Amino acid sequence: MITSLEHIKGKLLDVKYDRIEQGLPLDVEAIDEYLRFKKGAFNICVGHANTGKTTTILYLMMAYAMKHDLKWLIFSSENTDYSIARKLLEFRTGEPIQKIPDAIIDIELKWINDHFKIIAVDKIYTARSLMDEAKSIKDAWNYDGLLVDPYNSLAKDPQLLRTVGGHEYDYQIASEMRLFCKKENVSMWLNCHAVTEALRRTHDSQHEFAGFPKPPSMADVEGGGKWGNRADDVIAIHRYTQHPTRWMVSDIHVKKVKETETGGRPTSMDSPISLRMMPSNVTFTIAGRDIIIPSLKQSKTESKIEF
Repeated sequence: MITSLEHIKGKLLDVKYDRIEQGLPLDVEAIDEYLRFKKGAFNICVGHANTGKTTTILYLMMAYAMKHDLKWLIFSSENTDYSIARKLLEFRTGEPIQKIPDAIIDIELKWINDHFKIIAVDKIYTARSLMDEAKSIKDAWNYDGLLVDPYNSLAKDPQLLRTVGGHEYDYQIASEMRLFCKKENVSMWLNCHAVTEALRRTHDSQHEFAGFPKPPSMADVEGGGKWGNRADDVIAIHRYTQHPTRWMVSDIHVKKVKETETGGRPTSMDSPISLRMMPSNVTFTIAGRDIIIPSLKQSKTESKIEF
């Protein structure tokens, strides 16, 4: 099918008259300038192992859910369902689970269940079978975002692998994931590990973090630059885990924003979005400000309102 001239004209006029729908913000300028939630986008999240990628992503997912009433589907093969639910519960309430009354847990879990569904990891999925599962869930429960965590936990489809080989296999799957996002109007966040070689690259002696591993680049995704080529947006999540004072800071380097007209842009090389995990491990702050207003604080505020 050939794209119609009227469709193209309509889109061009939308650009001319600033009618392009913007990606959803968090009303935090230091984040919104670079990072937005966009429906139908295929996003890559890359980082070294054990740097808190999943925790950071879950926190952002909760922030968008609470701000915009978004719904999320989660496939996380390296984390238990209850550990994911615990982090979501703690992020939502702003309290460690040990301090949350059972009655509040019941209430908050109902809210979480309305906004998050977790795919049971009781079988091995390929990328295609996972997308089939996600499609069937979408038909029954209209979610907005899908986390796939991580890509290398998905089995290779043997028939496709024999047909196209390893390099073209990833290109094919990336294309199919991108098409899934567009067809279903779902934002997919694909969590990927960086290659081992990237971990060996350290900052030079003149750098503030001399000797520490550098944040991975867009081409450091396992499988190579093809993933960045296919993605709409690419972020690298990095943490200097062995740094004496900065080990609790998660840096988000926005490497690619395909459509800046809808909001967001790449961060500069040494000025990432820096999220500081608080001592209780139940919230992040940016420039000293909480990103999420915990539900328990919201409830206390609402209870003081007089009508």
